[in-house]
Amino acid sequence: MDVTGIAQVATSIADTGTKQAVGIAVLKKAQDIQASSAQALIEAIPPVPSAPKLPSHLGNTINTTA
Repeated sequence: MDVTGIAQVATSIADTGTKQAVGIAVLKKAQDIQASSAQALIEAIPPVPSAPKLPSHLGNTINTTA
């Protein structure tokens, strides 16, 4: 392998490493944006209204023979 070939391989390896680093940085930024969007959606959910006062015997059993 001549000097030019070695230089081309070294440049190719360096370019690949740079491309991977940029790809990882873009992925992390996209994940951060997605996390903040999800957090905003969760915070936008209105609070659950309280349940009406039901008699104590209601809601204790489930009819499974219907």
